[in-house]
Amino acid sequence: MAAAGGGGSCFVLGASGETGRVLLRELLARRAFARVTLIGRRRLSLGEAEAAVEQAVVDFERLGEHAAAFQGHDVGFCCLGTTRAKAGAGEVENLVQAVGFDHCTILRPAVLLCRRQESRPMEWIAQQFLGAVARLFPTAYSVPVETVARAMVACALQPGEGKVKVLENRAIHELGKAVPQQGT
Repeated sequence: MAAAGGGGSCFVLGASGETGRVLLRELLARRAFARVTLIGRRRLSLGEAEAAVEQAVVDFERLGEHAAAFQGHDVGFCCLGTTRAKAGAGEVENLVQAVGFDHCTILRPAVLLCRRQESRPMEWIAQQFLGAVARLFPTAYSVPVETVARAMVACALQPGEGKVKVLENRAIHELGKAVPQQGT
């Protein structure tokens, strides 16, 4: 397991999405891993960060042909986002647990508060409402994507007891806020 000094290596699935982009910034700012590999359908233009990461382009329909991209890493982060309705949330979690990782943390955030690049009108309306509600009840219905990313890094650096851990929205808030911000 990686230590908070930059040892070890990790891969990130979904670095082009909102959570993945923020997670990558957090990983690089903390220098949490000596090697960071982005695995995706296409290469990403990352500006200055491009020199700090490796990129592997894979065909998700033929993952068996790309096993090498996943090998040699201590930690994997999956930020392939979707709505709970599209994901069939429990089904995906069961499949992930069935893989048999040494440690697996599943985060179940509420509505992510972020500035999306893609247009999701109903989500934008919900974010406006929930952003106001979050001032009164910060952990009830939403979570900033930066808080999720900090919680993900904290889970990887200090995996804790047990094989599988599930973090609901309140626990994500607590863990993500307990970790000092690093240039996010």
